[in-house]
Amino acid sequence: MMLSFLLAAMLFAADVPPGVVIDHEPASAKRYIGSPSIAILKGGSYVASHDFFGPASNQNASSTSRVFRSEDRGRTWTRTAEFQDQFWSNLFVHRGALYLMGTTYEYGKIVIRRSADGGRSWSAPSYITQDTGYHTAPVPMATYKGRIWRAFEWHPQGKWGFFEAFALSAPLKADLMKAEAWTLTPRLKFPADPPAGKHWLEGNAVVSPKGELLDILRVDNVEKAAITRVAPGGLSFVEMVDFPGGAKKFTIRYDRKTRLYWTLSNPAPGAPSPASVRNTLALMSSPDLRVWTIRKVILHHDDAERHAFQYVDWQFEGGDIVVASRTAYDDAEGGAPRGHDANYLTFHRISGFRKLDAHR
Repeated sequence: MMLSFLLAAMLFAADVPPGVVIDHEPASAKRYIGSPSIAILKGGSYVASHDFFGPASNQNASSTSRVFRSEDRGRTWTRTAEFQDQFWSNLFVHRGALYLMGTTYEYGKIVIRRSADGGRSWSAPSYITQDTGYHTAPVPMATYKGRIWRAFEWHPQGKWGFFEAFALSAPLKADLMKAEAWTLTPRLKFPADPPAGKHWLEGNAVVSPKGELLDILRVDNVEKAAITRVAPGGLSFVEMVDFPGGAKKFTIRYDRKTRLYWTLSNPAPGAPSPASVRNTLALMSSPDLRVWTIRKVILHHDDAERHAFQYVDWQFEGGDIVVASRTAYDDAEGGAPRGHDANYLTFHRISGFRKLDAHR
């Protein structure tokens, strides 16, 4: 009897992914957890969000997103909202309010919502564009020359790929809920003769050490990132750089204390198709956005087919980094059908990230 109890306990433990589970959707539901995002409010509470994709979702018409809140630094979470017309979205705090910005559905309109009470209640959606075809992910906001900036892409009709990169911005004191506050740059196609890769997507608006505004993009199926320069007249391609995990979505943020840029990525060295390998999550840093060093592997599972820690969004909090992950892992129903089709939204903390030495 004692042996049976121990075996049952071991099986139960195997069904629990690392970190704290914020939300779970079993594979039988045929809709999967995507687009994790996280924000830290002024009072110290956390807010996290995700959307749903997959055959039983409504990702092609009016996508569903959920919002959660934690009052105890990520130990427990409570769902505060669920609404339609929100996909591929990032949370961000601006002038005391919380916002959620993305698209209405897969290649839909650009949409934004506002919460004045820390994610407990939300405004109606405000549509920044009336045309469709827009693509993005939970990517960072940048402040530059009196404006708030965000990277997006536009996707032409037809098969996946061929994303055209652009940025949109609004004055820092503008009402972000008004479509007329936002200006879109002209779009830039992927280089006709690229050094590597086939497409780009899921760009990061980042201010460089030289004070330039850049859009740094994931490059399809190679361990590279594409650097473009952002100007009111549009984007211009600068170069491709080596970037472990560059075939998957990443978020870049700058830390003033270390004077380094940091990211979490899914390196897949030597993989013939690295875009689908997401079972390792690594912390990386760079002094110049061009040379990246892996500081530490944060999460790993030996199986890459049905396990993944991907599309992570994260924030600095003192000496720590807090993370929201789209996680594919074991559960009581047999786990995720594949690594891409995540069944969990999980929370993680990287303690003392500045002290992690790449040589240890």
